[in-house]
Amino acid sequence: MASTHHIDAALTRELRPPLSPELALLEADRCLGCGGPYAKAPCTLACPAGIDVPGFVAALADGDVEEAAQTIFAENLLGGTCSRVCPVEVLCQGACVLQHEGREPIAIGSLQRYATDAVLTSDEPRLRERAPATNRSVAVIGAGPSGMVCAGELAALGHKVIVFDEHDEVGGLVRYAIAPYREQLDPLPAEAAALTALGVEFRLGTPSSAPDALEAIAGADAVFLGVGLGADTNVPYPGDDLPGVWNSLPFIEAIKTGTPPRIGREVVVIGGGNTAIDVACEAIRMGAELVTIVYRRTRAEIPAYAHEVAEAEAEGVRFLWLAEPVRFLGTHRLDAVECRLMSLGEPDESGRRRPAPVNGSEFTLPADTVIKAIGQRPRTELTDWIDGIEFDHGALKIDPETGQTSNPRFFAGGDVTNRGASVVEAVREGKLAARAIDRWLSCTS
Repeated sequence: MASTHHIDAALTRELRPPLSPELALLEADRCLGCGGPYAKAPCTLACPAGIDVPGFVAALADGDVEEAAQTIFAENLLGGTCSRVCPVEVLCQGACVLQHEGREPIAIGSLQRYATDAVLTSDEPRLRERAPATNRSVAVIGAGPSGMVCAGELAALGHKVIVFDEHDEVGGLVRYAIAPYREQLDPLPAEAAALTALGVEFRLGTPSSAPDALEAIAGADAVFLGVGLGADTNVPYPGDDLPGVWNSLPFIEAIKTGTPPRIGREVVVIGGGNTAIDVACEAIRMGAELVTIVYRRTRAEIPAYAHEVAEAEAEGVRFLWLAEPVRFLGTHRLDAVECRLMSLGEPDESGRRRPAPVNGSEFTLPADTVIKAIGQRPRTELTDWIDGIEFDHGALKIDPETGQTSNPRFFAGGDVTNRGASVVEAVREGKLAARAIDRWLSCTS
């Protein structure tokens, strides 16, 4: 078993450690300052939040960290969190002109962290100026990225905003479902404090079904749903009840709340998304000697980002392609996972080739722990208490330009509408919805 000391040390090893002032200045000086008055830079165009990347990097190069941070917060109130968890390799950094010239791209994520951390760790972090009060109220359900950003944008516009969340801490999936080597806790508390200073009221530990939440929702002029997705998708296997079998979300939450599971020497992860990568890399950090991701298609079809697959391999994670689990074996606890090989046939409606089992190909993988990272359930129960809203293939239907649902008082964004995109996409959707809510309130006053 991995020792507690080994686990604690591993969990503090960040994927993107902070830059020193000297390295930040050197890195900022490498930027070519693309774009101009008539065209946005490729890195800005690639940022879902629309941050003026050359602008904040130039401010850093000039030594003005405050100006750099304010340029970021002007478009992304969760700029600190996004600097840690954004897939910059396929967004801003992936669009960097230097990379297309065969050189190292600017470390935009690390520079963004440097700038935002400097402000968020100050005595009185300021994100925006608050407009005069409008006497209009908005209830936000969910303190995840989309809810926090929507709330902050609306508070800055002068509206009264109350955020409800069933958890005792803010952050949603960032706090409870993203691997701690990406973000453990900080800067979420500082971001929440800065939003509070902007006028946002958080009522944590309060599910939307609580009496005071229901009363506030009923009395609000508008409501934003940032509830995310539900629990892990329920894909049962024989042996599911054996000790050592985990779903991905409780596994990550146990690590992030200070009670990491005892995982043993051999770990099997089922799934091919970014959460599967997260739990596999965490298992390595927790001391597992052999971690295998079992995925029923090939590397070409895996939904996880290619750079994260490569990072996992560099960490020591093994991938078993074209295989799926059949059952979990053991008497008193998990001993092994029985799997079988798969072959790929014709494409399905999404264009991905359909996997089919190969007869007689069963084999076993020894395992002390298995983690199912197969996806999350949609929050279709929302239709039970909100009249008129609709779901389409597990996603809450909205106007993509405004986030407004078919019930005009309700808006939504984040995973509940996109079925699990990146944090910065949730930020973008929260911001779009906030601006649409503000317009809608002005038309209904």
